[in-house]
Amino acid sequence: MENIHYLLHPSIYRFIDQSSMGPTFSALQSFAVDDALAISVGEQDSPTAARLWVHHDTIVLGIPDARLPHISEAIDYLKQEGYQVVVRNSGGLAVVLDEGVLNLSLIFPDSKKVNIHEGYEAMVDFIQHLFSDLTDEIEAYEITRSYCPGTYDLSIGGKKFAGISQRRVKNGSAVQIYLDVTGSGATRANLLKNFYKIGINGESTRFQYPDIDPGVMDSLNELLGADLTVEDVRNRILFQLNDWCDKIVTDSLQGEEIENFTKRFEQMIVRNKKALEQIEE
Repeated sequence: MENIHYLLHPSIYRFIDQSSMGPTFSALQSFAVDDALAISVGEQDSPTAARLWVHHDTIVLGIPDARLPHISEAIDYLKQEGYQVVVRNSGGLAVVLDEGVLNLSLIFPDSKKVNIHEGYEAMVDFIQHLFSDLTDEIEAYEITRSYCPGTYDLSIGGKKFAGISQRRVKNGSAVQIYLDVTGSGATRANLLKNFYKIGINGESTRFQYPDIDPGVMDSLNELLGADLTVEDVRNRILFQLNDWCDKIVTDSLQGEEIENFTKRFEQMIVRNKKALEQIEE
């Protein structure tokens, strides 16, 4: 076995591909699926899981974004640009999701024993190996003028193409990454640059929102001079998982997982509705 992070080579991977669900598949559903899987994996009722997902023309806001002085006007701008808006219940800031952005969740067990940085580092290792035939220049450090900047931003030559977050539920952890595969990273960044400009409107804020420079964000195709598709990257991920484990299963949610998904989804709908209602008041 090649030298990879120990979290990445369980004997069995569970692979769930929701990357072609279409425009009606909502981001709130995705968060609920990951929560259900984190519970199941954490309780050892499921092997380590890898889930792929794509959402069409969606802006996912973080809790701090909802506190922008002129958030209502900023959301109106996003809607006028053709995007639906949801507010997630965890940290981080706004990100752009569309059909050129592939999201990967790796769900690991033993979150109470494993340092939170281990999950991030495992995802970094995964992506570096995933594209090792195309580049050896993928680095992980904060791109401060990107949208949703963080310590584990992934970049090539100082230009960000991916961001990683982590959500821990009971004894499982879902490490999530968005990968800008196709399209223009700068166009996506400019959308959120305008969002923050409208949302702040010159006022002082306690929270420091990113001063976005669209020039520091690109897609993988732009950075690599490649012609990758979301499906290409999906296949790469499946092949890599297959190389690193003894068996892959493709079981969808079942039994108690469905119950947990339904419960979490309903909670997220209620909380998201309340968050947006407070914004509109």
